[in-house]
Amino acid sequence: MNFRINDDGTELDAILEMPENAEGPVPLAIIIHGFTGNKDERHLLAVAEMMRETGMATLRVDMYGHGKSDGTFLNHTLFKWFTNAMTVIDYVRLTPEFSTKFSRIYLCGHSQGGLTTVMVGAMKRDVLCGLIPMSPALMIPEGSRNGNILGMPVDPEHIPDVFTSPDGWTLGSNYARVAQTIYPEEAIRAYKGEVLVVQGEADATVSCEYVKKAVEGYENCTFVPVADETHCYDNHLDKVVEEIRAYILAHGWNK
Repeated sequence: MNFRINDDGTELDAILEMPENAEGPVPLAIIIHGFTGNKDERHLLAVAEMMRETGMATLRVDMYGHGKSDGTFLNHTLFKWFTNAMTVIDYVRLTPEFSTKFSRIYLCGHSQGGLTTVMVGAMKRDVLCGLIPMSPALMIPEGSRNGNILGMPVDPEHIPDVFTSPDGWTLGSNYARVAQTIYPEEAIRAYKGEVLVVQGEADATVSCEYVKKAVEGYENCTFVPVADETHCYDNHLDKVVEEIRAYILAHGWNK
């Protein structure tokens, strides 16, 4: 089911898929892509398909300025993504058409979507039953404060109105200004529910050691490093999917 979710005038493109032979309310996993990504990337499709096989519904959403959603990439910020994610959560909880379909809500995100999952997990900690940050880009805020914004050297006290990454993506200064104010460690301490973090050990974008140390602040977290795996799981996606499947089944998220 393809539909749009309105976030205060911003239309977000979403795809809801139910498990086969669903009877009564089922658990729902909301899945968020990463920086420059979209809801139809292969690693997200693979995880979503596996989740439905276990009996969960999945809702994949394009964030502001990405995929088929409204907004321009240049003007996107983490604050906008956090608001997008909270709006999506509230939409499936409070809209009569959807609220009776789901027994529990989980949040899953990759890279910048993983950072969004960590932050919104704390904001919606009384609503979300579990989190799956995948290769979460937890270094973005600290890097922005220290003058390294997504691999771009930028004076953190004099941020240019527009700057371009080495791979050609152009961002407005508000992206960095917003990122500087974000502290994932506080969100990590605030969330007390179950958390699964999956991280490639050969990730050249997000340091495995950085993520491992950061998530030690969670009260109830399983950290799964995947050997010889990249940021978008180019080498062992099947291993990543199986690790997530095993966790879901072992913790009864699919029930």
